[in-house]
Amino acid sequence: MSDPVLDLREIVRTYVTEADTLEVLRGVSLTLMPGEIVGLVGPSGSGKSSLLHAAGLLERPDGGEVVVCGAATSGLSDRQRTAIRRRDIGFVYQFHHLLPEFDARENIVLPQLIGGVPRKAAIARADALLERLGLSDRATHQPSQLSGGEQQRVAIARALANAPHVLLADEPTGNLDPTTSATVFEAFRETVRDAGAAALVATHNHDLAARMDRVVTFQDGHLAPYSPETA
Repeated sequence: MSDPVLDLREIVRTYVTEADTLEVLRGVSLTLMPGEIVGLVGPSGSGKSSLLHAAGLLERPDGGEVVVCGAATSGLSDRQRTAIRRRDIGFVYQFHHLLPEFDARENIVLPQLIGGVPRKAAIARADALLERLGLSDRATHQPSQLSGGEQQRVAIARALANAPHVLLADEPTGNLDPTTSATVFEAFRETVRDAGAAALVATHNHDLAARMDRVVTFQDGHLAPYSPETA
């Protein structure tokens, strides 16, 4: 049996304000296996983004351990955490955040160059991803020349550019109409599985959640199995 690529162990996250202390994550545990796509649902403020930020090593939790590809991260320096994030983790957000001055191919090439990939290999990887996502004929178009669905597919390709083991997505289709959302998510799902990565997807879209391998939701700061009837 394969080892987990992401193992969240008793993650705690507390926010202190002038008015109150808010315990958002109260010992959250979750394991993702290679090739698995897990949905994360819950109302705004329930902790979805906090959990993604902890899982992506963007924030340090107040307690617990984040294990990425077998490496515990709580005792690592910021530089070491950044190295793991660049090597093993990809991110997709609700808004594509593509660099407007670069075309689709260049947006996918750039993170590879930052990671030390030779330019020729980076271009080949970018073209392969664009083809996989049905965007070969849009490679030299800038983001402003792409539709919303095309922009998001380029963002997915960029997230996969460095072949991460873990993909974290925060409302990746939340800015799209229902038809485009379904098309983009299907491309996302197939591409992630083909890459052998694992994905944790935060979404309000219950139709998309139903198409994932399993879905969890928040209850009082903990994760619980999701049921559409009680969502």
